[in-house]
Amino acid sequence: MDTRSGRAFQWAWRLVLVTGLVIITAVASRAAPYAALVMDARSGEVLYAQNADTRLHPASLTKMLTLYIAFEAVERGEISLDTRVTISKHAAAEPPSRLGLKAGQKIALRHLIRAAAIKSANDAATAIGEAISGSEAAFAQRMNRTARALGMKNSTFKNANGLTEAGHLSTAHDMTILGRRLFYDFPQYYNIFARRSTDAGLAEVANTNRRFLDAYKGADGIKTGYTSAAGFNLTASAKRGSKRIIATVFGGTSTAQRNAKMAELLDLGFAEAPARVAVNRPASPRYEAPAPAEAAALAAVESEGEDMPGSSAKTIRLVTAVTTSPRPRGRPEAVQTAAAAPADAPAPDLPAPDLLAQIESGVQEAVAVVTAAPAPRPAATPPRPTEPEVVMRLSTSGGRHWGVNLGRYATRGAAERALLQMGLAETATLRDAQRKVLARGGGYDATFIGLTQDQADLACRRLQARAQNCFTMGP
Repeated sequence: MDTRSGRAFQWAWRLVLVTGLVIITAVASRAAPYAALVMDARSGEVLYAQNADTRLHPASLTKMLTLYIAFEAVERGEISLDTRVTISKHAAAEPPSRLGLKAGQKIALRHLIRAAAIKSANDAATAIGEAISGSEAAFAQRMNRTARALGMKNSTFKNANGLTEAGHLSTAHDMTILGRRLFYDFPQYYNIFARRSTDAGLAEVANTNRRFLDAYKGADGIKTGYTSAAGFNLTASAKRGSKRIIATVFGGTSTAQRNAKMAELLDLGFAEAPARVAVNRPASPRYEAPAPAEAAALAAVESEGEDMPGSSAKTIRLVTAVTTSPRPRGRPEAVQTAAAAPADAPAPDLPAPDLLAQIESGVQEAVAVVTAAPAPRPAATPPRPTEPEVVMRLSTSGGRHWGVNLGRYATRGAAERALLQMGLAETATLRDAQRKVLARGGGYDATFIGLTQDQADLACRRLQARAQNCFTMGP
């Protein structure tokens, strides 16, 4: 009886061991692939790499690109940090991590940025994308265009938050490039990633990266990520003395293991990086023209004209179009920080020459003067309102008194977006043009002015070749 019991116990123990090995093997086979890269943030030199160009699931590291575009859009004047964003059903339905947004709710863009950067809130990231581009699909197009402009050669994006989706892939190399870009391109915003907590409007939210920030000397950012397909990801940056190192880990097996691996990588970076090295700032991004679907989905913002004092006429002020270069970078009015930007944050670049800066001084601002018809007396049947007569006066100085009209749009914002898109697409022919929006006939005309006749003719022909309707305007 004892012998039989002993044999039964041995067989049972063997079965437990075999079952355990099978489970361990299955779990290991499902583990996310590992990749890592370490870079000297000052020079951009790669100090260590393993599987760094393998396309993997980035998870919430994706939000670094969403935030980069948000900062860019704010600096360009496309949207304000004070803009109240209306939350869509799609954004409100995103799975955790979430801020807890409700469909129809309005919240300031600044709070969405904080929630995405600190809490890694998926609903906030989606709302940011929709606010900037009109839909998440259009925002994904902008993400891919921006990624290419930043030198992220092996990344493709499908959504704003990083939830697992077919084709939504990046690399440790590309994410390190992006982290470095955030530091150099937007130093005035970078410090948000070092906050342990922040006010996100609906709640005070804690930083998902606070353990690493507290544990590693010199760490000041930047972003965590996790999904079952990606594993535990992290892009982190730290400064010690004159050195700044940035590194990315994909495929960690736990938060603790990932943080320990990141500490090893940063230690390696500080050991390998020279004490003195020439700072090689990233070049300004070189963008392609936005895709038509993206441009069509951009949100429009309308503004009204103002009455001229002492006159029955009304002047509709022509809005200077959004520039293709960021505004001078400085202290932001909105992403309010308890701490200043990092001490080694690079001095802001002077903006690259904007297209508008190349306008000759002889080009005067076009003004639309609308003679307001007197208010009709009350009648049993209200008469059909007469359409105001619109007169456009173009400068005749220097021979640059021709223009190109792209057509009439329902809103001022839509007209401005069309001008921006075409200005980017046809920089060769429209470099000397000034972009203006003219209110007339119940809509908004998108016009380029300040051209010679030859320039206007050539620009319109090239735009028509791009399937863009247009016509030239003479004096």
